[in-house]
Amino acid sequence: MSSKPGTPGGSSTSNSSLLLRRQLLELTKRPVEGFSAGLVDDNNLYEWEVLIIGEGGFLKARLTFPEDFPLQPPKMKFLTPMWHPNIYADGNLCISILHPPKDDEYGYEDAGERWLPVHTLISVISLLSSETPNLESPANVDAAKEVRTDFAGYKKKVRRLVRRSAEEAFD
Repeated sequence: MSSKPGTPGGSSTSNSSLLLRRQLLELTKRPVEGFSAGLVDDNNLYEWEVLIIGEGGFLKARLTFPEDFPLQPPKMKFLTPMWHPNIYADGNLCISILHPPKDDEYGYEDAGERWLPVHTLISVISLLSSETPNLESPANVDAAKEVRTDFAGYKKKVRRLVRRSAEEAFD
């Protein structure tokens, strides 16, 4: 028996929806500074809208959780235009903690750096705020190259995008 995300069905779906409901409630009761999250649609616990506030900007993203969460990681996609070595041009975030829990076939990541069922959304948030860009296997090769060759130019481009995100937040 299969079920759609956000609807009652198999036990893994009901377990994941219970966990997601708890994590959302926890974020509501004890907000993380510079971060807010809510459901895109009240009838679907598997799609969250995220707002990251920092560096003078407002970065919007979408978190999509699989039905077998927390065994598999969520996917995160920035809706705000980003210039970062670990974010693809389409906004999809590429960081170790959001990669499936298995050995990396290319040898860049240790299995311990990848998603583990004990991770929570708080783990992802804290990693996002502290992680320096991974230049070894970048999602955005041009941004990674700019970090290496023209860091001042890279920072200027990032500041411009952040400023634009702040302006658009109030339009």
